[in-house]
Amino acid sequence: MVSPKIRSLFPGSPLVSHPARLSICALTLKAVTGLVARARRSPSARPWQRAATVHVQVLLVVRWLRWRIDLLTLARDAGISIATAYRYLHEGLEAIADQAPELNEVLQRAHRSGEVFVCLDGTLVPTDRVAARTPRGNDAWYSGKHRHHGGNLQVITDSRGFPIWISPVSPGATHDLAAARTHALGALYPHAALRPGRLAVLADAGYRGAGIGIHTPFHRPAGNQDLDPDNRAHNQLITALRAPAERAHALLTERWAALRHVSLDPWRITTIAAAVLVLITLDRGHR
Repeated sequence: MVSPKIRSLFPGSPLVSHPARLSICALTLKAVTGLVARARRSPSARPWQRAATVHVQVLLVVRWLRWRIDLLTLARDAGISIATAYRYLHEGLEAIADQAPELNEVLQRAHRSGEVFVCLDGTLVPTDRVAARTPRGNDAWYSGKHRHHGGNLQVITDSRGFPIWISPVSPGATHDLAAARTHALGALYPHAALRPGRLAVLADAGYRGAGIGIHTPFHRPAGNQDLDPDNRAHNQLITALRAPAERAHALLTERWAALRHVSLDPWRITTIAAAVLVLITLDRGHR
């Protein structure tokens, strides 16, 4: 239903409604609705002031994540104010993101399921220009590698390339290895240590020197010499095993447009990415 305030902007003109498919499993949507409904019942959520139902709120959040529809359009479709739309969006994102798993939990589950290795990779979520500076005076959110402002996320995938954990965001100027040391390596080391039943971690050349159990390609020797056969075979094996991990970026950004560019506070990328991880994990389990 369209609010009288919105309808008054178009006197005498009928507004056309257009149904759209969410491309999300109905069971996933039901689970998410339960999460958001629980958050709405919290004492601090002011349930007596609700401008719309939980179903309207869930649709607003999922449509924003799925297609990055602007909040003005979502507010108009829901018949609520733009301020309420922002509040509903952040509240819904946090309710979903709270279900994202901890890294230790993910690694233990990978062990139990028989995984032999996981892959570690970094990705940049583009953002608007940010004025924050590093202690050295450099642009904190500008990635020289990608030549764009954004937030650095560390992603761990299973052997089939499905993302199973996403780190909190680091400013875009942060090197992948530094971000991994902050958010991931401490939990990975005990599982990747050289012992029976270990869970090896495969990563690209940007993670050289990460430590025990983190396997990366070898450098070419000085003087542009060829690698010896064993090292060349090592590099080819890592490249082949890591190939499916490339689909993680597609799963996160091609299907969920909210991660293609974030115009909110860039620190909100942590919550957005965690919410997306929960949704794709639920959707995978329900298909």
